[in-house]
Amino acid sequence: MYTENTMRNLFVLLVVSACACGLAFAQSGEISVSGGTTRFTGHYTTGDFVGGSSSVPVDFTSGFRLAFRFTWNQGKLFSHEIGYGYSRSHLKYKSSPEQDITPMSMHQGLYDFLLNATPEGSRIRPFACGGVQFTSFYPPGASVYGGSITKFGINYGAGIKVKLNSIWGIRADFRQYAMGKPDFGLGSSGWMRMTEATAGVVFMF
Repeated sequence: MYTENTMRNLFVLLVVSACACGLAFAQSGEISVSGGTTRFTGHYTTGDFVGGSSSVPVDFTSGFRLAFRFTWNQGKLFSHEIGYGYSRSHLKYKSSPEQDITPMSMHQGLYDFLLNATPEGSRIRPFACGGVQFTSFYPPGASVYGGSITKFGINYGAGIKVKLNSIWGIRADFRQYAMGKPDFGLGSSGWMRMTEATAGVVFMF
């Protein structure tokens, strides 16, 4: 049986292998750092946590998002992007905003294919994107060595990049991530969605 770490390693290997050919034809690259917010949909109920038939919604709260992305351009309109994202949230009773259940950290690795509306080198480049990701949820007590729960999923969205000079630019991203709901050993199932709104700086080379 595959372990969680093995699955993550295979995922990364497949992404890198799939992008290797495109990298050979890259015309230019970009490194970006962005920050912003996240919102979640797809709630639990108190019955998931304490048993019984209680159905008070328990949701992930909105949190902050930090994202690092490496982008390489292939041809005039196509780009590939790999990235890492860190998000912070809480599980909270929806009917009692003052009561946190537990803080939650999320580490994410992703690959996206970008279709740009304007050619490479343009000052303004709107784009649409779609791809795949894994998200590791870290409840209190979990560490990078164990205790996390990893879910795979897809993402899609749009954004815009603005070139300020020959090496610097800015970007804004709006994306939605769909993934399996982490069950925390409680038997919960179904899907949840995370919406990202971020803005940041771009270094071009």
